[in-house]
Amino acid sequence: MQFLRQVCAAALAAFFLLLPSAPAVAAGAYEAQLPTELATARDLCALLPCAEVFPGAIAFSERLGSPPYVEAYGAGEGGGKHGKLLGYVMLSTDITDTPAYSGKPVVTLIGMDTRGRFVGVKVLKHSEPILLLGIPESALLKFNEQYLGKSVADKLEIGQSRPDEGVLGLDAISGATVTVIAQNQVMMASGAAVARQVGILAPTRREPARYAPARPDAGWAELVKQGSVKRLQVRPEQLGLDKSDEPFIELWFGDLNHPDIARSLLGAQGYDNLRAQLKAGEHAVFIIRTAGAESFKGSGFVRGGLYDRVQVKQGADSFTFRDLDYLNLYGIAAAGAPAYTESAIFVIRSSAFSAAYPWKLSLLGNRIDRATGARSFTSFDTPLWLADELLDGGRPAIEEAAAPWVQVWKSRAVEIGLFAALLIAVAVVYAFRETLTRRATHKNKWPVNAFKYSAWALSIGFVGFGAMAQPSITQVLTWFHALLFQWTWSLFLSDPFIFLFWIFIILTVFLFGRGLFCGWLCPFGSLSEALYKLGGLLGLKRWQGHLPRVWHERLKWLKYALFFGLLAVSMFSMGLAERLAEVEPFKTTFLVGITNRAWPYGLFVCALLGISLFIERPYCKYICPLGAALAMPSTFRWFGLKRKQDCNSCKACAVGCGSLAIDADGRIDHRECLHCLDCMVLYTDVKGCPPLAKERKRRERDGLEITPIGRNGYFIPIHPAPAMPAKVANGPDPRMPTEAVRPPHKADARGLRWLWLELADHLWPWSAEGWRAQRGLQIAGVSLALAASLVWLLAGSGRLSPSAVIAWWFGWSVYEVLIRLSGKRYVKDGPWWQAHYRRASWMDMLSYVGFKNLLIGAALFLSLKALGLLLP
Repeated sequence: MQFLRQVCAAALAAFFLLLPSAPAVAAGAYEAQLPTELATARDLCALLPCAEVFPGAIAFSERLGSPPYVEAYGAGEGGGKHGKLLGYVMLSTDITDTPAYSGKPVVTLIGMDTRGRFVGVKVLKHSEPILLLGIPESALLKFNEQYLGKSVADKLEIGQSRPDEGVLGLDAISGATVTVIAQNQVMMASGAAVARQVGILAPTRREPARYAPARPDAGWAELVKQGSVKRLQVRPEQLGLDKSDEPFIELWFGDLNHPDIARSLLGAQGYDNLRAQLKAGEHAVFIIRTAGAESFKGSGFVRGGLYDRVQVKQGADSFTFRDLDYLNLYGIAAAGAPAYTESAIFVIRSSAFSAAYPWKLSLLGNRIDRATGARSFTSFDTPLWLADELLDGGRPAIEEAAAPWVQVWKSRAVEIGLFAALLIAVAVVYAFRETLTRRATHKNKWPVNAFKYSAWALSIGFVGFGAMAQPSITQVLTWFHALLFQWTWSLFLSDPFIFLFWIFIILTVFLFGRGLFCGWLCPFGSLSEALYKLGGLLGLKRWQGHLPRVWHERLKWLKYALFFGLLAVSMFSMGLAERLAEVEPFKTTFLVGITNRAWPYGLFVCALLGISLFIERPYCKYICPLGAALAMPSTFRWFGLKRKQDCNSCKACAVGCGSLAIDADGRIDHRECLHCLDCMVLYTDVKGCPPLAKERKRRERDGLEITPIGRNGYFIPIHPAPAMPAKVANGPDPRMPTEAVRPPHKADARGLRWLWLELADHLWPWSAEGWRAQRGLQIAGVSLALAASLVWLLAGSGRLSPSAVIAWWFGWSVYEVLIRLSGKRYVKDGPWWQAHYRRASWMDMLSYVGFKNLLIGAALFLSLKALGLLLP
């Protein structure tokens, strides 16, 4: 045992010493700062390293075309004043804003020669955390190298090549499928947009619109209702400015191509004047500014005749406007039109545009990060598509590329199906755990272990190393932030294995506790447990064992401290929290591989797995922050493991409990239980369970019938059961994690009164008992509750930021724990609609208050966000 204590101490020391000293991960392009004028500067290559994506080029032009690109020149004649034209350089965000896994685009600089072949790719900025920690950035660089020499005319897809369909396959990055699918869309859309402009590919041709008759004198409200006129509004807080009742800018825009709509907006004479100025194949849209001090025309049109604030986008095509594309708008004839302070008619002269297809107006602007002061360029888009009844034959059918997450689900449908089947099978098997454990004995556990060991093998091989679907604390933090700040379904659907796994985890945690996932399906936990079993088979059993109970009781709280620490850090810096989450060995083990990471990470994993040969699941019991996050709601699981009264004096289960989750009174702590089911096997084992073995021997000696074991864990009595020993009968009830209590004010409550008392119990933490016990704490709690309520009122009036609200709500939650412990020291055990109350430990209360206030706070927070009442 002294040896085990030294090994564990050495591992913990290595953990704390090596993690901080691990070499810093080179951030590279992760959230890199780009020039604020990047989107509007004429000389793109003065700001970006264009020569790196076009080897051999000695000069570059200014931005040309729409969407913009840059010409690359080499030595020689025949290309223009700079030399020989070699090809083109483009900035991906000038053309497409396809989001990757993070919900933000990967900003990429791309070089393409005059034949449409990619000659260089450089990622300037990305927001993919998985490429910061889980996967090295070099993986994305190697992925992009696959494009070199390939043509924009090729059909490039992620996956294997299909020569019969003309498809060239690209190798994906394991664990970053969504990122590379999005990047492939960016590469092909950017290259094709420029290639069409310069004649490498045939230009986009959309069928011209054929219009159905409409009212030529429709009012403004009618035009807005039918979707022919749209509003684009940007609030100051969306740009990182102080919140204001006035919008930063409010624009109204619409279609002037449909004759009757144009007559409604411009009047008959205004429409005739417009048509006289348009040539065949040209199109017109109008824009007016009805609020805000900012001009939508920008300043570029003064310097170089370019309107750099607005553009029209249709599919992959972008249409910018110069001074020659501008016409005066002298007035809006539609009845009820708003007053405006700025107006314009812009002419789209490209044959690629068709008013029959959807298009959107894009307003470009600079956003200020209030925390860092950094500026970033962003766009605000509002779509417009003429109503079906305004087009002769209705709207045309459109085939758009499926979203990256849809492609992932389709491409891995078989694996996803097998994974879902595995989750369902494990849940079903565990639901019949009592049937299995009754068939097993302490000497023959295979009716249970056959399923459990199979689940371990599949979780290690298929789930961990195959699908790389190891859940992580970073996902808990991401979900928490998404719930509070910006929920995006596509972000979570983009990894189908993790998405399905978390549905399974959430459901089973509330049904059974954390043990089903942690004990049966966690890939790293299964690997750790398998090594412990292997160590026993290899002759290490004499050195195997547990830490002394006193050390276990101390160290088990470490994982909770790590979880709360990561959660607190994430509120200030998600990037730092992701770095600190390297306390999890999951990325190194399954996602990246020990050989692909710096030596401290590999040493940390090897140390944990090495200790696992001697101590059962040391990481799961003492370090895992994910386990801590799942343990807290496990406090309120609906179904627990069976106990009987004799368990308070019999130590058989406690001695054999690998997770040390059974205390001296025979009670199971479901936050620590990993559901090995050994105690359930003993529960009905007539030779292994001491109380049952004693009764069996008595019946055999007296020649009495050996009846089956009842649901209460005892032999079905032949005659009235003999009385229990007083020590056993009067001892603690092992069926409850703590002693049962009965709140006196709920003793006889029924119906609506019960519902009212239940609601009051959750929202009102004070009590007469607490007031008598700790009056000062109660008064302080009232004061803090009033302050927290004021915070929500200030947030509701738009005077506080989310960070301030969260900080106050966290402070109130800490105080509520203390208040309830001094007066309402009880929680429910099992389903909420039942009245099984028990005395709360401080961890019970922390779990209850934390989970309850998270739900209440999220509901209030999301309501304020939906109403637009919170500062950014």
